[in-house]
Amino acid sequence: MQDVPYSLNIGGRLIELAQPIVMGILNATPDSFYSASRVESERDIAERALQIVAEGGKIIDVGAYSTRPGADEVSQEEEMNRLRLALGVITKVAPEAIVSVDTFRADVAKMCVEECGAHIINDISGGTMDRRMFRTVAHLGVPYILTHIQGTPQTMQQQCQYEDLIADVMLYFSQRVNDLRALGAKDIILDPGFGFGKNLEQNYALMHHLDDFSEFGLPLLVGVSRKSMIHQLLGVTPAESLTGTIALQTVALTKGANIIRAHDVREAVEIIRIVQAVAGQTLPKLSP
Repeated sequence: MQDVPYSLNIGGRLIELAQPIVMGILNATPDSFYSASRVESERDIAERALQIVAEGGKIIDVGAYSTRPGADEVSQEEEMNRLRLALGVITKVAPEAIVSVDTFRADVAKMCVEECGAHIINDISGGTMDRRMFRTVAHLGVPYILTHIQGTPQTMQQQCQYEDLIADVMLYFSQRVNDLRALGAKDIILDPGFGFGKNLEQNYALMHHLDDFSEFGLPLLVGVSRKSMIHQLLGVTPAESLTGTIALQTVALTKGANIIRAHDVREAVEIIRIVQAVAGQTLPKLSP
């Protein structure tokens, strides 16, 4: 597991990543690939936010635009409206929670941080779908999750061609990290982008080489929760993919993941405790 004591500046608070943490998924959208994760009403949003916190999640990742393969387009206005609602509810019911916003649009990111108090921007496009994103997050001064992708959510599954998968992803990160730092961005988090422009074999090769990304000296986020790399391999549905999710999250932790993005927060928290115990490290007990 990663020994480097990473930290994030969250609105002036220093959040240590000496131990891995869990980011709980809150989908404020009607068409996320995993139906059980969809929440739209204020009551559902509040219940999901409180559940994430109660189960030990340290970050709530709010998305209002489904990035599943072939997802429908969502206008910027609709995305903003969904996020204003969700972030307003979360601020009321879980004011101490760290909130990340899953968006590839610079104007949406700016609105969420400046108007709604979001703490982190999680950009699945790595700045490729809105060229203003890097300059915007640098100006906002918030942590930025840089994801590897080829294509867009609508086309990425037809763009899985690489000369050398790992070398290509490493080069992608190297160029974009340099660009972000040149603009003054701080607290960059890397996400290898499982499922984003990778086929089944490539996703598992990426997991096999996950520890290679420690060379960047940056926190590593892994999001494999109930994704197609599990149900395609096992012949199950997303709803039946918890066992595969647990297996992959365990592997990711042994290969240096610092943040686990998960639908099933309690299970992910328990995995971290077990992997840490095997490594001879201790964690505080779970809250009852």
